Amino acid sequence: MSTVKGLGEAKSYDGSPLRIGIIHARWNTKIISSLLDATLSTLKSSGVKPENIVVQSVPGSYELPLAAQRMFAASQHQSSGLPGGGLVSAATDLLGGSTTDLTKTPEAQQGQKPAEVEGGGGSTEPFDAIIAIGALIKGGTMHFEYISDAVSHGLMKVQMETGCPVVFGLLTLLTEEQGLERAGLKEGGHNHGEDWGAAAVELGVKRRGWGEGRFVE
Repeated sequence: MSTVKGLGEAKSYDGSPLRIGIIHARWNTKIISSLLDATLSTLKSSGVKPENIVVQSVPGSYELPLAAQRMFAASQHQSSGLPGGGLVSAATDLLGGSTTDLTKTPEAQQGQKPAEVEGGGGSTEPFDAIIAIGALIKGGTMHFEYISDAVSHGLMKVQMETGCPVVFGLLTLLTEEQGLERAGLKEGGHNHGEDWGAAAVELGVKRRGWGEGRFVE
């Protein structure tokens, strides 16, 4: 029996008014690409408009908290109309060249559809939620423990300081096989990107309600 767990019974929310940011690492691209595709698919099926989804990438998982923080700040600049606040194109690398471009993975080079990238031409309101996606696989040193702990605390700090929900899409894996299972790439597995997309829509809708003094169930 699979040990992969999901959200449980899903609730439906109208994501059509929402603007969602996605920041993903580029390490372990086979896993990340599948997670990103499922996240995007769930957002769209929940009504989020493709032009209101902004996708950015960073070299690795350690950079996710800073990128999430700066993405939200940039969306606030866009909303206020301040100069120099606009986000650059949706697939722009926030922290310079590194590891792997998902559009140049072996899957893409062999003609398979790469992870889709959205954004541009849509809402300029601040993000209603941000999804941070990464995959850390334990190796032979303490690197895994340090990065997992730092990113977990960093993402929590971002959402507490900004008030913008940050969905925790960081897989902390003991083996690559666990990652394939949780990215829906192994029989009997479950793609957690679906859960993260649904969580972002729910939290985005509820955050708007809280901002208006309402409690959405």
